[in-house]
Amino acid sequence: MGKNKSLCTLINILIVIWVMFPSNQNQENDQSLTLSERYKHWKIKYRVIYKDDAEEEKHIQIFKHNVAYIDSFNAAGNKSYKLTINRFADLPTEPSDDGFKKRKLEPTTSSLFKYKNITDIPAAVDWRKRGAVTPVKNQRECGSCWAFSAVGALEGIQQITSGNLVSLSEQELVDRVRSNWTNGCNGGYLIDAFEFVLENGGIATEASYPYRGVKGNNSKKVSRQVQIKSYEQVPRNSEDSLLKVVANQPVSVGIDISGMIRFYSSGIFTGECGTKPNHAVIIVGYGTSNDGTKYWLVKNSWGIRWGEKRYIRMKRDIDAKEGLCGIPMDASYPNINNIV
Repeated sequence: MGKNKSLCTLINILIVIWVMFPSNQNQENDQSLTLSERYKHWKIKYRVIYKDDAEEEKHIQIFKHNVAYIDSFNAAGNKSYKLTINRFADLPTEPSDDGFKKRKLEPTTSSLFKYKNITDIPAAVDWRKRGAVTPVKNQRECGSCWAFSAVGALEGIQQITSGNLVSLSEQELVDRVRSNWTNGCNGGYLIDAFEFVLENGGIATEASYPYRGVKGNNSKKVSRQVQIKSYEQVPRNSEDSLLKVVANQPVSVGIDISGMIRFYSSGIFTGECGTKPNHAVIIVGYGTSNDGTKYWLVKNSWGIRWGEKRYIRMKRDIDAKEGLCGIPMDASYPNINNIV
């Protein structure tokens, strides 16, 4: 009797899983369905709710425009990357700042670019394979990309230095970093994050200070785990300098996410995008594809359903000094020690 009960329980669980997660998990991209059906599947999948019919109608029109573009783009097949309908499908392709702001870098305890004279640069680097990258996280609706980018760089240099990979707290930065330019979910500066860690004796772990996705006033005492000696900015508009840093540690960078980059699905992204960084990410490696295209390997903070296995490969060494999407325009990294 007990075995039968257990079997029934298992069957019921499987039925629930089948209902919640049907075999076709990508119905919003199925062109055999009507646009209305695709919209319905998308809305359910991403649990989208609008405040009223007027707001929904506005977003439906944006959804239709984006879907038409994505379908046409993929059908052409003349680019090195693919697009997909994802959670951004009802949003304009010219976003406001996603949480990243920039300002002139202020002096730190190390005024020189410490990797300036590095010459031993591997042909390819992937810090994920070296155990220096935590799983992809999700900033959700909070404009906290600046905190996720800074934390990714801190997690990387901590593992490289100590051998221990520890997930660190974006929420502590969102709650506690204070400046005239940085304001929690309303955006911030990478260097403000590094300055906080430098001045406050480190940063808490994710386990002790978990992410909530809203700015709070948490005043509890926490044990700060990762301390830094300084932070530096990569020489502006220099992909060669950026390469030297990434060869040694993950790097926080700003990129411009205007255009269709938010719908990126796979391949090496080559644009279109602007050169006014409005979103912060982490470069965790670089390489060259089979056809000889050089790329940056970039970790984002848009969750597990975005990108190429949650990452994006972005073309590097392009002719423009600003790089693709402004990737070398505003890059910085923390130092646990100042000796290369």
